[in-house]
Amino acid sequence: MSLKSALTHNFVEAGLDEVGRGCLAGPVVAAAVILPKNYKNDLLNDSKQLSKEDRNTLEISIKKDALAWAIAEVSHTEIDRINILRASFLAMHKALDAIFEQFNNKIIDVVPEILLVDGNRFTPYNFLPYNCIVKGDAKFAAIAAASVLAKTYRDALMEDLALQYPLYGWEQNMGYPTIEHRKAVLLHGFSPLHRLTFKVQVGEEEV
Repeated sequence: MSLKSALTHNFVEAGLDEVGRGCLAGPVVAAAVILPKNYKNDLLNDSKQLSKEDRNTLEISIKKDALAWAIAEVSHTEIDRINILRASFLAMHKALDAIFEQFNNKIIDVVPEILLVDGNRFTPYNFLPYNCIVKGDAKFAAIAAASVLAKTYRDALMEDLALQYPLYGWEQNMGYPTIEHRKAVLLHGFSPLHRLTFKVQVGEEEV
């Protein structure tokens, strides 16, 4: 099924998606992307369905073709403080803040008039109308593009952080709760970048 290029005909749409909600470590990252109307890219899809090579290729194309884009993150400490759902919405809001800042600084000449949000919930942003779309990253190009930018950014970040904290295999698991990652936490304890409000369990043992 090909991605839809837009939900509306006359409004400037920004696609929003986040990556890293289910991770045990690292930030949650969100992206906002405004694509040209009728935008097509045959490679573009939900980032989870793409190879790393394809995501990296798309990252270059999206950043070149988009009318506007921004990426934002919310730290593991903030996630622990306000919970992961609120942190995910905050990351999306920060990405939108960055787009409006680019507009105010005359870096771009377009701002969103309506938001297309991946998922079934969202916290309103500056009175902009929004549509929550379940599995939206597999339905709308702007959301898929946001998922790619958020994913490539976060994966590169976790690969860099893995060099500082090599015991947890983040260069492979990106902070997600794989068996190997959970075993490493039980064996070595939490790193300074783990989310302390997330439970880690392997068999009957729990941290």
